[in-house]
Amino acid sequence: MHGVSGAGPERLLDRAQVRQVAGDRSGGFHRPTPQQPDDTDSDGITLEAYRWGDLPSGTVARTLSLVFLLPFMLSNLAVWMRPAGRRTGPGVTVLCRLLALDLTLVYVLSIAGVALDLLAWRCLGAAHCPAARGVLAGLDGWSTGQRLAVLALLPVAAVGFLRLLGTRRRRPVGNPLWAVEPMVGRLRATHVAAALTVLDLVLLGARSAGGRTTATTMLLALAGAVLLACVALVGVPGLLDGAATARAAGRTAATLRAVAYGLSVATLATVALDPRGWPSSVGLPGFERIVGWASLAQMSLLVALGGLVLWDHRRAVPRGAPRHGLGAAVIAAIAVGLAGAFSAALVYWAGNLLGGAAGQPRAYNWTILAFMLHVATAAVLCGAMTLLSRGRRRRAASAITARDFPTAPPGASEYLRRVTRMVARARFTEWLGLLAATYAALAVIGLTTSVLGQFRLEPDRLGRQLLGLPAGFVWVGLAVGSSLVAALLLVLLLSGLFAYRTSWFRRYVGVLWDLGTFWPRAAHPFAPASYADRAVPELADRITQLAQRHAGVVLCGHSHGSALLALAVLRLPTQVRQRVALLTYGSPLDRLYARLFPAYLSEEVLRQVGERVGWRWLNLWRDTDPVGGWIFAAHRPGDPPPDAADPTGRVDRRLRDPRNLLARSGERWPPPLRGHQPGESDPEFRAAVRELAGRLRDQGRA
Repeated sequence: MHGVSGAGPERLLDRAQVRQVAGDRSGGFHRPTPQQPDDTDSDGITLEAYRWGDLPSGTVARTLSLVFLLPFMLSNLAVWMRPAGRRTGPGVTVLCRLLALDLTLVYVLSIAGVALDLLAWRCLGAAHCPAARGVLAGLDGWSTGQRLAVLALLPVAAVGFLRLLGTRRRRPVGNPLWAVEPMVGRLRATHVAAALTVLDLVLLGARSAGGRTTATTMLLALAGAVLLACVALVGVPGLLDGAATARAAGRTAATLRAVAYGLSVATLATVALDPRGWPSSVGLPGFERIVGWASLAQMSLLVALGGLVLWDHRRAVPRGAPRHGLGAAVIAAIAVGLAGAFSAALVYWAGNLLGGAAGQPRAYNWTILAFMLHVATAAVLCGAMTLLSRGRRRRAASAITARDFPTAPPGASEYLRRVTRMVARARFTEWLGLLAATYAALAVIGLTTSVLGQFRLEPDRLGRQLLGLPAGFVWVGLAVGSSLVAALLLVLLLSGLFAYRTSWFRRYVGVLWDLGTFWPRAAHPFAPASYADRAVPELADRITQLAQRHAGVVLCGHSHGSALLALAVLRLPTQVRQRVALLTYGSPLDRLYARLFPAYLSEEVLRQVGERVGWRWLNLWRDTDPVGGWIFAAHRPGDPPPDAADPTGRVDRRLRDPRNLLARSGERWPPPLRGHQPGESDPEFRAAVRELAGRLRDQGRA
């Protein structure tokens, strides 16, 4: 099993020619093309590789769609990073789902900002927008209400587009891995209902600015009730995903969606047919207030999430222990920042391209400013932490290389220093917990700017009054910030394209797609579907078939592939587990995943994996690897010997990297530094396979 963006089956099997024996083009099982009557290696072991690299992407269209769904994907990933505590876990789940719902509302409001505020109100109203009038010339003679009703179909179509993307999913093989897929339908119905309702509130709020009628009052009350019901359905713990309430929640979500459909039709008709005049204002009446409240709610939820996660960590984790469960706040902050920046940049650039549509809601100006401050502060903190930790990391790395190479041969001093630097860089992973805690605290910046936006303060005027900045300085910064956001979006689009077409580029960029689409949709229904719902059951079925035909099966997983195999082991029947052994190498199961996903891949779960395979488990790791590491014990030189009664002490095996500092006889260069690279052709890997195969044979004879 390869890892994220891994090599093809030819390289995995170290054979020039391979053939597919099961699966399909997206994910398939491959064996060497037999040169003789069988396809076994020199040890008599039949080789087989599972290639799953196309499951997360597969096509250019799907890969590029991940760019637009990136904030939704990250918000969905955050819910799987919740702490393991029973007290805070449900609260974190609720906050993540409310944030995901708010992201959908922000998405719809940004489209409404272009269609209703810029086009229907500003460009086709008092402002002169030659670029827009050429396309929408047919609407010139229409009334304001009719223009709003017609152009409101654009955000409605955007909601339909999201729903279409959200329904695209691969059919899992057998039973799905996680019992969350039925909940996706309930989440999807709730998000669609909330999105259409907030669009109705925008239209009804603008119409009510000139005075309310009985119809607008009733529609406003109904829209507010639907939106509150959607929030309650998502925000009450256990209501959407509880076994006892699942059917009632499904009916409620479907009813809210149906009511939202009817409400939208009634709202469009009311706005289009109302003969009264409209008030005179620069922007669409009430729109700026709604955007501001959505932004304030988003930042408040983010601060609450960060506070809850940090409080749980401080209460439950002793001082000096690894920092677990902080990823939910960090990933949620990134999702919110990207969603806000994309939305603000869309409205900003649309106004510039239309020409004459001067101004935009202040909330979007504050959003761009918050994004710039957040990114700049995070970059400074990351740089400072890198510098502050360098001394400790280098001292620890020097101690490791001194034990591995106590007497450096002449001429190898420069190579030894290079090895020390690489070990020091790899040890920065241990500092990610502190960096995550600091980054989560930066959510206060977004909350502050959202509150300032609610007081109708302009960033430029506030900068002049409080900081003494020159006039127009902040506006220049906002223009630069929106350009940077547009550049970021372009980079993401190009990255998605090249990640699909270029394997070496995908190795670095594709990590985000592969890890983000690994987890099922438990928070945001418009996130990409999980490929693990296919890969893991497919792996378990294949392992079962092989175990029935052969004396045993040795499962070898590199990097993220080790996580897929570990989950597959947990699904195996009892009679199959007795004929299975596990070899992991470069595995992030403990070093990263147990810290990022403590409620689902904790040490207790890893112990279950070991028990399921009868502790026929070996894990190979290197100090130069920044991703993989030990599972249970480091076994570095000088560490105390493991407890003989504890089977976890026999799992991990540390590999010295490099093997030597000097080139061997007949070779020009010394052995290369391997780091996180796979090592299927390494002698240590082959020795581990032979050992595990021997244990399986002994198990069969016993």
